[in-house]
Parts: sequence; structure tokens; C-alpha cells
Amino acid sequence: MAKVVSTLFISADGVAEIDPAWHFVYFDENMGRAVTEDYETADVLLIGRETYGSFAGAWPEREAAGGEDASFAKQLGDIRKIVVTRQSPEFTWRNSEAITGELTEAVTALKADPAIKGILVPGSISVVQQLLAAGLVDELRLLVHPVAARKGRKLFDEGDRAYHLTVTATEVFPTGVIRVIYAPGEAPAAVGYDEVRDAGDVPKGE
Repeated sequence: MAKVVSTLFISADGVAEIDPAWHFVYFDENMGRAVTEDYETADVLLIGRETYGSFAGAWPEREAAGGEDASFAKQLGDIRKIVVTRQSPEFTWRNSEAITGELTEAVTALKADPAIKGILVPGSISVVQQLLAAGLVDELRLLVHPVAARKGRKLFDEGDRAYHLTVTATEVFPTGVIRVIYAPGEAPAAVGYDEVRDAGDVPKGE
């Protein structure tokens, strides 16, 4: 079964709506390597309409220009891109298509397709939120910047239940950026104040 991987740049206070002012100052070769590794997990990109517009407005031109990032731009052009949209756009970037049907059903079918090894969701906050709620994200790969953005859309929206996660890998870059990879985890057993106090972690009152 194909793995669904979400990759996001995020601030220390959870903002995943990127502001270039606080993002690019921390981008270095380590982050570039991490991004490359994330893209190597997949042969399908699943992206929201706004993310697609941003990508399609930049990467084809970079590929055509033949600069230092032309090879990555070609990789993006060659990969299959599925766009989450309710519209019927005319795609100008090759290997692009609109999602068929409802998001969670479509992703469930993609995960079950034996021809697909991995599905990467770069950015696309609303898509990730829906997939998290449906339990369809297998890995959450975050590049946590050492900044409190204080404004912008956060990754985790309000809901009735917590998402329990297991840390599978961490790496600290010289810039202070922390790369952390999460997988879905089981909720720990319920613990109350009395159990914590009896374990000696909380000072007992007199």
C-alpha cells in the first residue's frame, strides 16, 4: 500500500502558512537535502489548488531557464500531479490532473493502487487537515523554524479529538531548524493527577 507523506515548513508556534520573510532566512543546504529526500518518497504529488498555482507559476519557467535548480524543476514536471479542486481547470503544466471524486475516497483508492509507491502532499494545509482527520496520513514531516510567526494559518485546526503522534526521526540543523518526522501513534493510557503525584513527579502538599 502506498504511503501518504505530508511535508511542511512550519514555525515554532505552528503556523504553516509560509511568510518568505521568516522562511528563506533559514533555508540552507540541509533543508534542501531534507526536501529532496521527501520528494524521493513519492511518485505522485497531491496538492491543493493554491499550492498548484504557486508551483505551476514558477517551476516550469525554472526548468526552461536551465539554472541550478532546473533538475529539481524537471523532477517536479515529470511527476504525476493530482490537484484537489472542485473546478475543471485547463492545466498547462505537464502530468497534471484534477482529483476524481471526494478527497478521502480518492486518496484511499490511490493508497491501494499497486502501481503507486508513495503520495507526497507538499504544503496544501487544508488537504493535510482533511487527510489527518480521516486517518490517511502515514508520515508528517515538519521543518520547524526557530521563529514564532504569530500570524498565519496553523497546521492543526480545532477539533474534538487530539492527534497522538510517534516521533520516528529528528535532526537539528545549524540554522536552528528542527526536522521532525512523525507517524500516527496510539493515545497513552489515561493518567490523573493522583497517579502523577504518587509517581513522585509532582511535589506533595503538606
